[in-house]
Amino acid sequence: MLKVALVGCGKIADAHVEEILKQDGARLVGVCDSEPLMAEQLAVRYGAGKPYGDFQEMLAAESPDAVHITTPPQAHLALATEALEAGCHVFVEKPLALDYRSAKTLVQRAEAAGKILTVGYIYEFDPPARRMQALVRSGAIGEPVHVESFYGYNLQGPYGSAFLKNPGHWVHALPGKLFHNVIDHCVNKLTGFIPEDDPAVQVLSYSRSVEALEFPTELRMMIQGREVTAYCTISANIRPTAHFLRVYGTKGTMQVDYVTRTVTFDAAPTLPSAIGRLLPPFAQAWRYWLEGWRNVRSFARSDYHYFAGLNKLTAEFYEAIRGGGPPPIPYRDMLWVSRLSEQVFDRVNEYAIR
Repeated sequence: MLKVALVGCGKIADAHVEEILKQDGARLVGVCDSEPLMAEQLAVRYGAGKPYGDFQEMLAAESPDAVHITTPPQAHLALATEALEAGCHVFVEKPLALDYRSAKTLVQRAEAAGKILTVGYIYEFDPPARRMQALVRSGAIGEPVHVESFYGYNLQGPYGSAFLKNPGHWVHALPGKLFHNVIDHCVNKLTGFIPEDDPAVQVLSYSRSVEALEFPTELRMMIQGREVTAYCTISANIRPTAHFLRVYGTKGTMQVDYVTRTVTFDAAPTLPSAIGRLLPPFAQAWRYWLEGWRNVRSFARSDYHYFAGLNKLTAEFYEAIRGGGPPPIPYRDMLWVSRLSEQVFDRVNEYAIR
């Protein structure tokens, strides 16, 4: 039975606790927050985990096998280091650390300790993302040529409004402000397509909001590898708030929509010109119909969950701990995201915010 502890009892901690409690062979033994009342309310609401106000005290008292770190990113390096030194495997919420140097330090410390480190790239473990990855590997769209990653963020949503209304919120202290908190969700989807460790990056950022904000809300990135290019878009203004990945290949184009949880294809027409232009909308409608029914069947099996990706990533993290296998997310991918993100933030801060 794996003993699991969690530190940082804010909004995202609820999702982690719920998925920890669903795992066979794992038991939540402690929850910790620098504000003890936060730890107490989390333990009471879920009926699991002894509350602590001191992280080192929890590590010493509970001797957990694994620790989930769901604090603001400013504390990730110190807390993960303490957990690794205490002999724990570590699951860190995104971003892994504030900068590339800190991320590299964490990876090196995990390797030196012989412990597994992972980070919350949860959307790549969602069922539709897994299907898309398998189809790309199978050659369904030929060789990838270009990838488009889009992540929409609602500033009036439960997470956005929390820091928008609070000038002292920890997001305001991040080097990349809003983008620092969400860029991983956009960029990490590209790690399997661009093998170069340091691809060329072009960045455009600006603020487009009816409110007077002190940080940019729109980000456009173009990333150039030798054989594959990518666009990344983060938008706080486009509606509806979309979240998708589109992969353009030599034989076809595929899109995974993380909101509707669908995987669809565009293929070149194979029939004569007039009919070839007439039939594709019906073929696309049929694909969406099939995807819709796939989701209905999942819902009927009680297997259609918002945090399905977090559940799968947590399960693979624990499986790697038990079996001594590789981490569920390669360290190369974590460092790739961190390095590229830091370049983006440096360039974002060069622009005057309008």
